[in-house]
Amino acid sequence: MPADLALVTDSTAYLPQEAVDRYGVAVVPLSVVVGDAVLAEGVEISPKDVAEALRGKQRVTTSRPNPESFAAAYRAAAEAGARGIVSVHISGELSGTAEAARLAAAESPVPVRVVDSRLVGMALGYGVLAAAEAIAAGAELDEAAAAATRRAEATTGFFYVDTLEYLRRGGRIGAARALLGSALAVKPLLHLDGGRIEPLEKVRTASRAIARLEEIAVEEAAGREVDIAVHHLAAEERAEPLAERLRARVPGLCELYVGEVGAVIGAHVGPGLLAVVVSPR
Repeated sequence: MPADLALVTDSTAYLPQEAVDRYGVAVVPLSVVVGDAVLAEGVEISPKDVAEALRGKQRVTTSRPNPESFAAAYRAAAEAGARGIVSVHISGELSGTAEAARLAAAESPVPVRVVDSRLVGMALGYGVLAAAEAIAAGAELDEAAAAATRRAEATTGFFYVDTLEYLRRGGRIGAARALLGSALAVKPLLHLDGGRIEPLEKVRTASRAIARLEEIAVEEAAGREVDIAVHHLAAEERAEPLAERLRARVPGLCELYVGEVGAVIGAHVGPGLLAVVVSPR
């Protein structure tokens, strides 16, 4: 990537390390609080750690990001020769990350364009990659930020959780709160709509929910050229077969990525999460 434009995101993008290295993306870790310990996602706490903490009924929460974390990343980029920075982040409806980035951007020594993806996970990650590809192709700052926004707006994410309890505890449940009363009788499918977590469908069993998740992804791809990501938390035995079925069923599939979500998202969804992100090229 040209040294004169830099790219920053947060750790909830869950980008493959190969992509981070290839494009020189600066990833600012967000924090998870386990008991009284504040831990940096991907640095001090792993997906396995958070899954075990949740299963052990430890108190697991997330904390508001410190603008200084982003300010430090922007200063480092400027010191390395960047004349502008695109900073792409998790939905502002779910986290104060984009707002913290904006506060830091106001003090940055070089211009920063903060993009609220209104997404999370590789749904956010594809926006980051769109900006990276635009920069590599010679785009200017505003063009690269617009590329991230366009890809994010075209990207959809759907997910299944074994229980709504973790979303309820974290206050991220939104309109899906209406499902709580029948949570024992249904397996909810959820999606991101307008940056918020919203109910999509109610299914009776986990196996039917996962089959429906597959169908929705195939319908969403609709013959287009797409990239697909399958996310999970402590559920690789569900994620890998789903990914293989999608590989066989989506003729326009360009790249398929399977990855575990980290501690920040894991704290809110709990073990057993299965998610599919569909992102048109």
